[in-house]
Amino acid sequence: MSKERLFERLNDYKRATTRLNEATKIQPIEDIVYDGVIQRFEFTFELSWKLMKQFLEYNGISEIRSPRSTIREAFTYGLIKDEEQWIDMMVDWNKTSHLYDEEEVKLIYEKIKSYYSDLLSNLYGRIEEEMTKVK
Repeated sequence: MSKERLFERLNDYKRATTRLNEATKIQPIEDIVYDGVIQRFEFTFELSWKLMKQFLEYNGISEIRSPRSTIREAFTYGLIKDEEQWIDMMVDWNKTSHLYDEEEVKLIYEKIKSYYSDLLSNLYGRIEEEMTKVK
């Protein structure tokens, strides 16, 4: 993976986290708001673990195959601070493609709004900081 491609992925990720953060500020009066936030979360989480994987591979850490192993390696590397919250977020991300229970939708929405969007935004800042060190 080239440095340029890694920067492109980082910029894509920044746009996704910005859109997710904007969506969490909308007061959910309609189910469509829940659906929209959850869809943005799914997209942003997908980008997050793939960005971490590519960043780690760029830095010589290979043999990463899944979101869970990527999260573990990112924690070991120091890209993320709370491995368990990231694992919880991954579990909720897996649930979102099969959400039919309204209470579960609202619960995951609140987690996204309360702390998942912050975790995702913090990752952007951390990788951006690391990229300034890349030669």
